[in-house]
Amino acid sequence: MSDTLKIMLMAAASLLFAGLFVGVGLDADNYRYFLSRRTPRVLALIIAAVAIAQSSLVFQTITNNRILTPGIMGFDALYQVTQLLMVLLLGGLSVAMANVYLNFALSVAVMMLFSLLLFGFYFQKQQAGIMTLLLLGVIFGQLFGSLSSFFMMLLDPTEFALAQGKMFASFNNINNELVYLCLLPLALVVVLLYRQHRQLDVFWLERDNAISLGVDVKAVTKRVLLLVSVLVSVSTALVGPILFFGLLVANLTRQMCNSYQHRVLLVASSLLAVLMLLSGQWLLENLFALNTTLSVVINFFGGLYFLWLLIRQKI
Repeated sequence: MSDTLKIMLMAAASLLFAGLFVGVGLDADNYRYFLSRRTPRVLALIIAAVAIAQSSLVFQTITNNRILTPGIMGFDALYQVTQLLMVLLLGGLSVAMANVYLNFALSVAVMMLFSLLLFGFYFQKQQAGIMTLLLLGVIFGQLFGSLSSFFMMLLDPTEFALAQGKMFASFNNINNELVYLCLLPLALVVVLLYRQHRQLDVFWLERDNAISLGVDVKAVTKRVLLLVSVLVSVSTALVGPILFFGLLVANLTRQMCNSYQHRVLLVASSLLAVLMLLSGQWLLENLFALNTTLSVVINFFGGLYFLWLLIRQKI
């Protein structure tokens, strides 16, 4: 089966589940109410899926291995620390916290700066060992988590409640205020990443070969890292952190597609992620009556897949 046919099938299946999400139970009396509630939710799932899939795929490319993702490296926890710092330093009732647009813009800016400072040094060397990168990712994730807990203890009850609302989005508690705001940065980043697809293809030949073929590895890496920071901010703000979803989607996409080209992989990974989130959430709501959450299911199977990749040692 060709990659084009696979992409078309995933697109059709995604449209089917989106239609089920939005259309089931609508009639002439209630359609306005249900559409106003369901449409932002479906959009949020689609936006988060595309952001997680593309950020994970290109992050694996620039690190040249198949188990590193922004979630595993602590980017999600970094977003939460950023939100807490803003509450702590600026105050819960400040303009930066009350205005959802300004809050999101400041969060993205801080994420981009921190990601360059904390993770940029990975790529200054020839190629850091995989275990070293994993260890650093775990350390940063624990550090950011501990900082979040410490900062939460410093907040008064009002600011604590506000910080919780900012930090703990989930598939069942989507931040609807940010849905339409996230469309523009997501579209911009997707276009910019697609324009880098030829350089990203060369990255799989390893650093020295990429340099010999005329690719400015450091410049491309920094650009991609900044774009990844924006995507992580978008997905975490909408649905919260999902540790292993990016790992699962990126690796399944590479196994499913015959092509190595990123112009194919970026589209395929996005559609696969959208299909997985829409179908998973719809099945949980309609067949399993929300007895569990989608993030728990994803992290369970994603964690097993992560261990399988490590044991198989084909990373």
